[in-house]
Amino acid sequence: MSDHFDCKNCNESLYGRKYIQVEDSPHCIPCYDRLYANTCQECKEIISHNAKELFYENRYYHEHCFRCFRCDRSLADEPFTSQEEALVCSDCYCNEFSSKCVACDKTVMPGSRMLEYSGSTWHEDCFVCHGCEKPIGAEAFIPDKNNYYCVPCYEGRFAPQCSHCKKALTKGGVTYKDEIWHKECFFCTSCKMLLAGQPFTSQGESPYCVKCFSSLYAKKCAGCNTAITGFGDGKYVSFEDRQWHQPCFKCSRCSVSLVGSGFFPDRDQILCTDYRAKHLML
Repeated sequence: MSDHFDCKNCNESLYGRKYIQVEDSPHCIPCYDRLYANTCQECKEIISHNAKELFYENRYYHEHCFRCFRCDRSLADEPFTSQEEALVCSDCYCNEFSSKCVACDKTVMPGSRMLEYSGSTWHEDCFVCHGCEKPIGAEAFIPDKNNYYCVPCYEGRFAPQCSHCKKALTKGGVTYKDEIWHKECFFCTSCKMLLAGQPFTSQGESPYCVKCFSSLYAKKCAGCNTAITGFGDGKYVSFEDRQWHQPCFKCSRCSVSLVGSGFFPDRDQILCTDYRAKHLML
């Protein structure tokens, strides 16, 4: 009595027929396809044992069903991505979703090196200085209207020059008498203290801090013997060869303010009219 050689599922004889072994058990082709073959994600039909099967993200496809849902081209040997479970070739994806370089008007491919600024996109090699035409890359740049400059080109063409060091100013400085300085270049002519944000004055064309100007050039008040600098309450009174701060210009005897009033000099003193009148009556 001969041994039986039957399909594990339907028990039909497999002599003279093709079969597929599954876990040491033979299956006829129809049973194998029905029990074990995967279903195509696209056409929903069985992917038979002799058909080429493609797999992507836990989904199975016939080779001829693995196509771009936009242009219908085969993706079997092409780069692709997916959009909401639909397969899209790189060309369709880029045309619909990728940015275009504002310099060359070509698509900026996903994963390529690019630069984005103020809502526009460039290929890295297309973002060049308007002056020297060299790629700016990741270096600092300065926009000017619709053009972009590397820092050296911008400084050479447009940036104002510091009156002291003659180098370009690319950020805030100090303006005085229609000239511009770097903050670190604007200092007292005498003591070299930085003057940006500080009260200062000048002698001729040279700036001085208050302390140095007072020591070197300011007149002395005949009342308090301190410098008259013009800062704070800077008004002063001048008479003959002497000067007074306004608050110091008062009667040498009774200390009443003489600002706007009549007075009389008496050797080194100044006297109010009332005191002089009383003194004369005596």
